[in-house]
Amino acid sequence: MTTAIAMAGKGGTGKTTFASLAIRELVKKGTVLAVDADPNTNLNEALGVKVDSTMADAISRIKNDLAPAPSGMTKDQYMEMQIFDSLIEGEDFDLLVMGGPEGAGCYCYANSILRMFMEKLYNNYRFLVADNEAGLEHLSRRTTQNVDHLFVVSDSSARGVRSATRVRELTEAISLSVKHLYLVISRAVPGAEEALAGEVARTGLRLIGTIPDDPLVTEYDLKGIPLVELPDDSPAVRAVRAILEKAGVL
Repeated sequence: MTTAIAMAGKGGTGKTTFASLAIRELVKKGTVLAVDADPNTNLNEALGVKVDSTMADAISRIKNDLAPAPSGMTKDQYMEMQIFDSLIEGEDFDLLVMGGPEGAGCYCYANSILRMFMEKLYNNYRFLVADNEAGLEHLSRRTTQNVDHLFVVSDSSARGVRSATRVRELTEAISLSVKHLYLVISRAVPGAEEALAGEVARTGLRLIGTIPDDPLVTEYDLKGIPLVELPDDSPAVRAVRAILEKAGVL
């Protein structure tokens, strides 16, 4: 049975760091389908994977007749084949990258294709981990649905934690199927949890853990080293492992 995990929250809060380190731990337990649903693609860099083609690239080529369907194959069948070809297969995990929109600010068609494709692949993996775009748009477009564990990631600021409240409210308003909804505070400085206790209580979310401001994460990002190569004793790695264990994922 597949366990679906997703990350949500404002941009710059550490969602991709959390997603990549979660994948680092989950591959020890089974196969993982990683989905980069953020048009500002960077999950592949944190995972140390090169991306030559995205799902949006495949859609664009076919919609603009740059890659006509072969004789005897419908456009929809050819679209599906091209998207399958954009799936990056690795030793420990596979990665599907959505890429940019097909038009000025429009992600509707790409998101509908992404949902369909994820449903087809879903049962082939032990875990699905989706790193979603910044903001709440992916929730209202239902790219993230039927999720077992939705982690709302905030930085260690009152504004960041308040934005997590809006994610919970939208999740409830549009009746998304989410079994467990958590708050994670990333880049936490000493004393952050105590200082933000009041704001956290007002979110109505369960604070499942904090990820410390780990100098190694900053160093690896600066040097372009994949975060999945962080050592086991990295504070961020240990914190993500503890969060997944507390959620019952590991």
